[in-house]
Amino acid sequence: MLLTISAERSPSLPTPADLGYLLHKHPDRVQPFPVYGGTAHVFYPEVSAERCTAALVLEVDPVALVRGRSGSRDGFALGQYVNDRPYVASSLLSVAMGKVFRSALGGRCPGHEALLASDLQLTVTVPAVPGDPDLLRRLFSPIGWEVTASEIELDATRPEWGAAPVVSLTLNGSHRLADALSHLYVLLPVLDDAKHYWVDDDEVDKLVRAGGGWLATHPDRDLITHRYLAHQRGLTDAAMARLIDLDDRPVDEALEDHDTAPSRPLVRIRHDAVIDVVHGLQPASVADLGCGSGALLGSLLEMQGITRVIGTDVSDTSLRKAAKRLHVEQMTERQTERLSLWLSSLQYEDERLAGVDVAILMEVIEHIDSARVPAVAANVFGAMRPGHVVLTTPNVEHNVRYPQLFDGGLRHADHRFEWTRDEFAGWASQIGDTYGYDHRLLPVGDDDGGIGPPTQMAIFSRRSGSGDSR
Repeated sequence: MLLTISAERSPSLPTPADLGYLLHKHPDRVQPFPVYGGTAHVFYPEVSAERCTAALVLEVDPVALVRGRSGSRDGFALGQYVNDRPYVASSLLSVAMGKVFRSALGGRCPGHEALLASDLQLTVTVPAVPGDPDLLRRLFSPIGWEVTASEIELDATRPEWGAAPVVSLTLNGSHRLADALSHLYVLLPVLDDAKHYWVDDDEVDKLVRAGGGWLATHPDRDLITHRYLAHQRGLTDAAMARLIDLDDRPVDEALEDHDTAPSRPLVRIRHDAVIDVVHGLQPASVADLGCGSGALLGSLLEMQGITRVIGTDVSDTSLRKAAKRLHVEQMTERQTERLSLWLSSLQYEDERLAGVDVAILMEVIEHIDSARVPAVAANVFGAMRPGHVVLTTPNVEHNVRYPQLFDGGLRHADHRFEWTRDEFAGWASQIGDTYGYDHRLLPVGDDDGGIGPPTQMAIFSRRSGSGDSR
């Protein structure tokens, strides 16, 4: 399999050889990398003052791919060994890109931040990809590529055999390199419509991470998601929920007719807002209630003055993901003493959580059935009685700015309700009066005219002398 990426000289890339910095591969070297299914080689067939081309060649070992498979009942066993797998771009090439160009895909290149953010004049070629020209244009044209897809004859000496089920693909466009790689990383397996490895929950994370900036608004989003996740309904539903959920979309791509929208994703805006508030409260102990996969926990662990960080969730799977995300197994003994990951439900008292300095409920309460919210409030504000509670939740009034919401106009398929600003203010006031907390409300994200910000925040502070009052 062969993939080439060429960058033309331009104002944003006056020295085309700087493509090597972005790819983290030196133009003067040929570098082999062991990858799943074979060996990947990276080299530069062209480096000049006007153009630089990087090539990725994947040597596939079909026999090695078959070895170790137990219980195979393939009616045509020879087909496992004699096929076009070594030559036609597939999910194997995507896997190789994920390993060989990992830093470039992640948009990391210390010291070259301006180059990272720049659109480059790129040409991408893949000599053989599965699919037909119409499908290729449907997939790549909406994300800014000029597509040239040429059919390949099965045999030039036998024109009556017609075209092969593969085409030669050339893409031209102006993109950040990280974006271009993410397009290929997602769409090559979609064209292949088959995965040569086990597809599980991790594939949902990969899809959302790689496609988060463009997939949510792609006209063939459903097709891409179904094919990428091997048509597994449960995984597809989970991915669709996360893609439509504004947590995983840049705000400027979700707002309708708003040229002044912020460029940062809402999840980052909210994350930073919570961290800023916690920093101002200067706690020694913090509990992230409903921590999910631990996105907030890493920032809390980095904060000076915090000696105890607790993450709780009702899902053991989420806690395992949090542990993996935080690299708990590689932590020192001193680091692990600061962190606790507990299986715990907000609907039941947990004495381990009593008296923490700050409790955080970031986009959690709207996932709870309305009838159970009073019990959760009694547990958090009455039994746990933290010094402060930082709580964020969507502002349903802002939903008019978002297309393609779920039935009922909510932002996530698992949301049980979403409050208006007045409803949230009334609930916060009632909580303060009932449990002895002062509170203040803050907008999160741009306060958009008469509909308010996308997210609303309440900061509750326990009143002096109200330690055990209810």
